[in-house]
Amino acid sequence: MDAAAWDERYRGGELVWKAEPNRFVAEELGGLKPTGRAVDLAAGEGRNAVWLAGLGWEVDAVDFSAVALEKAALQATDRGVRLRTVHADLTLWSPAEGAYDLALIAYLQLPWEQLRQVLTRAVRGVRAGGTLLLVGHDAANRERGYGGPQDPRVLYSVDRIAGVWRPHCDLVRTETVTRPVTDADGHHTALDALVRAVRR
Repeated sequence: MDAAAWDERYRGGELVWKAEPNRFVAEELGGLKPTGRAVDLAAGEGRNAVWLAGLGWEVDAVDFSAVALEKAALQATDRGVRLRTVHADLTLWSPAEGAYDLALIAYLQLPWEQLRQVLTRAVRGVRAGGTLLLVGHDAANRERGYGGPQDPRVLYSVDRIAGVWRPHCDLVRTETVTRPVTDADGHHTALDALVRAVRR
């Protein structure tokens, strides 16, 4: 989907996603001391970015959907936190080197070559000692999980992601994790890739 398609999906008063942060984002980052600047890459409506801002991080929310970013800004205002929105295509956007103490990539499903570039830029954008976290639909989800994209070209491989970050980071956690999903069809289990690293 391109930016126009996501704009259309996000249009309307209701949130497409829940206002609460992703469960793995909360579990992995909730215990970190807010030490400065954070960037949420593919922030969407801001569920994770607004949550991080509420913890005390100075957050940049980057997304190519202007409509989503408007909703993120409204969420931040409603919760009384500050959020800087950046309207940009992540396949083209680069952070300044060492600009952030935390980089989050949650469910940015791109073909591998594009994702690899985003991963590389994210590493460059994090200072030594800073944290990187990626969560997204795992390649195994297509056969053994539930929901999510079905195009194998945009599904994550933990080993591939770890391979990009390993030369520059200490890997803290690299695994396929399960996520419960409840919808009109009942209870299901989705499979997500999770990679957490600390920049050297």
